[in-house]
Amino acid sequence: MSSLVHELAKMIDHSLLHPTMTDTDLREGCALAIAYETASVCIKPYAVKDAAKWLAGSSVLVGTVIGFPHGNSTTEIKVAECKKACEDGAVEIDMVVNVGKVLSADWEYVQSEISAINKEALSHGAIVKVIFENDFLATAHKIRLCEICSTVKVAFVKTSTGYGFVKGPDGKHFTLGATIEDLILMRKHSAPEVQVKAAGGVRSLDDLLRVKETGVTRVGATATVAILEEAKKRFGDGSNYDFSKKSEKDSGY
Repeated sequence: MSSLVHELAKMIDHSLLHPTMTDTDLREGCALAIAYETASVCIKPYAVKDAAKWLAGSSVLVGTVIGFPHGNSTTEIKVAECKKACEDGAVEIDMVVNVGKVLSADWEYVQSEISAINKEALSHGAIVKVIFENDFLATAHKIRLCEICSTVKVAFVKTSTGYGFVKGPDGKHFTLGATIEDLILMRKHSAPEVQVKAAGGVRSLDDLLRVKETGVTRVGATATVAILEEAKKRFGDGSNYDFSKKSEKDSGY
């Protein structure tokens, strides 16, 4: 694997969260993450202890989710989830904000909850990524969350769960996930030391390159194989590609 492909692989949190995934699927997903040397797996909470065993000796980190996917648990339960996940071997915690509290502009509650979970994670040597679920929010909500996460000093702000579906006028449900506009907004309004994670809609190498250009350092993805196999084909040893320059193919979203 070339250094450029490896750099892209280390942007990916390989997602193993779909409700239908079996234990076999999870084990195979961890093996895939090892083979492609992704940054981490983001696995169902009950499987964290197994993932820690499966990934032992590799460079792939163990991540999981709490309050997932709707963020409605009490703060106490979210903190307990965080504690259990860390004790089982997770070193990255993707937490979902209480969206109702965000929409209520109860910022004291929101900040207190994020702070409590971040404190618990840090006490175990883990980091926190705060999931906003942007499809549900107005611009002002997103900006305020970035400011709160910067004050609390979490490791990452994150766009979405991938399961935050909005009902359209035709009655069908959809999710936009990580849009370029939101990623630019989140990078602009977060402290420099707070990283940005894109989740939802990053399904191709071109998607990954486009979000990378906005300052994103991690993505949640299920299309890991397709993304990295295309990277191998396109870049080869990486000697002829400059990530600082946009090509015509890499522009747009």
